[in-house]
Amino acid sequence: MNNKISGVLFDLDGTLLDTANDLGAALNYVLRKYNLAEVARETYRPIASDGALGLLTLGFADTLKAYDYEQLRAEFLAYYQENIAVHTCLYPGVAQLLLTLDEQNIPWGIVTNKPEGLTRQLLPHYAEFEKCLSLVGGDTFANRKPHPEPILKACEEISIPSEQCLYVGDALRDIAAGNSAKASTVVAKWGYILAGEDCKSWQADYHAETPLEVLSFIR
Repeated sequence: MNNKISGVLFDLDGTLLDTANDLGAALNYVLRKYNLAEVARETYRPIASDGALGLLTLGFADTLKAYDYEQLRAEFLAYYQENIAVHTCLYPGVAQLLLTLDEQNIPWGIVTNKPEGLTRQLLPHYAEFEKCLSLVGGDTFANRKPHPEPILKACEEISIPSEQCLYVGDALRDIAAGNSAKASTVVAKWGYILAGEDCKSWQADYHAETPLEVLSFIR
């Protein structure tokens, strides 16, 4: 094991779980309700980790300002809560990655901008998350990513100095937060990244094509 890395933190949507189809279904439910055109999977998938605001902005586009955003958000979240794990699944390799961390007694946790309540509702559907030692949501503390506070707090919870932590995420805000927290950072290139996005400009320490490749940055 790399002496520098003694714990791992992960983003959730687009990194551990492919939640895009359930989030997209919530968006299309709201769009249908207002007699607007639905959005195709290939269009909403890269926006999935931007949450309700990003998806509703995508779906309603320039007409969004004509609606009560809080009402739309409430309708989106209500549908999503009721259908939170219909199509969501672990990315290939994530189960083995987490099992290996558990077998090697490497503590790990999740730092996501998804609201904590929704995250705690979602994770029990997947037994692989049973040994998650820290869960920080987007509303757990005063700040959310790209601010470093969520990662720093999670490092405290898994009893690892941030300088010895690896943070894995699929968005610029993930890498910015990890870098600001002085963690080592990994771009999850299998996640929700727009085609043509220059991930190298994010200044991550590592880039991983698959979840299992993350292990090579530890051992």
